[in-house]
Amino acid sequence: MPTVLVVDDSPVVRKIARRILESANLAIEEACNGSEALAACAFAMPDAVLVDASMPNIDGCEFIQRLRKMGGGQAAKVIFCASENNVSQLARAIHAGANDFMLKPFDRELLTTKFADLLG
Repeated sequence: MPTVLVVDDSPVVRKIARRILESANLAIEEACNGSEALAACAFAMPDAVLVDASMPNIDGCEFIQRLRKMGGGQAAKVIFCASENNVSQLARAIHAGANDFMLKPFDRELLTTKFADLLG
């Protein structure tokens, strides 16, 4: 079963993402910020990451840049998640190495489809 790391400073968002992704037969790990997420990836690289754009200490783009430099970090699929359609922020995320992006609030079908497509 593929593992997805959900990285968001909101416990409510993490809970919603967990419920949606677990219903798609994905194993879920959680991190409440970029630092915690990088530590989790160093311990066990997930198959995919859902990362929030705006978090304290390390934002989503910086997390992606650091992830891509880690051993095995190039293989992890990353969906960048933002709460507004900010084209420059989304472009930064893709440039940093995000595989895809989506806007909050989550649409169950879209979120599960994006992970199914990325994880094949």
